[in-house]
Amino acid sequence: MYDLLKFRYFLLFFLIISCRDAPKKSSETLDTNDSTESIVTEETSEKVILFFGDSLTAGYGLELEEAFPALIQNRLDSLGLEYTVINSGLSGETTSGGRNRLDWVLNQKVDVFVLELGANDGLRGIPLTETLKNLQAMIDVVKKKNVDTKIILAGMQIPPNMGPEYTTEFRKIFPELAEENQIALIPFLLDGVAGIPELNLEDGIHPTPEGHQIVRDNVWSVLKTVIE
Repeated sequence: MYDLLKFRYFLLFFLIISCRDAPKKSSETLDTNDSTESIVTEETSEKVILFFGDSLTAGYGLELEEAFPALIQNRLDSLGLEYTVINSGLSGETTSGGRNRLDWVLNQKVDVFVLELGANDGLRGIPLTETLKNLQAMIDVVKKKNVDTKIILAGMQIPPNMGPEYTTEFRKIFPELAEENQIALIPFLLDGVAGIPELNLEDGIHPTPEGHQIVRDNVWSVLKTVIE
């Protein structure tokens, strides 16, 4: 129970901070509900894993404990690994918005930083050069803040609405960035979930609790090699 409450406190604290730079909502973005509760957190001596993303990270439409960051916390606890997971997912976040709020969430030492942004850029048709520039800038900021922080980049894909060329080039951004920066890559965060109706909510974008369990496994397959 303590671990669950600890996770909730960290999530709500960072949602509150993040909302200062929250982007406007759009029907074509990955959305989640904003939090208005005020939570004071305590310092932790455990290592910290920070999930920095949009509503896929925040767990749109679900209870906090059903979203994949909380499921990762459960996995860590079950293995006796002393890590605290921080969920810093924000509704409708783009790479530009994430870049603007990143300093707010790096006020403490982060041991593992999982960057899950870009999907909303793709759904909005934001120029690929802009998405690439923002992702690289965030990677640079994390490295500059603490050279020992291990970074994991979550790969993303989008429907072909913007045309085959844009869709293909968008998908290439993530493995290319991971290779250039020599950081770990989750090939496709929603692998085994995207496009499967029974694993997504009615909007067809956000995973169900069962979908988040698969996302957890996708994340864990990479995360476990980073923290070993």
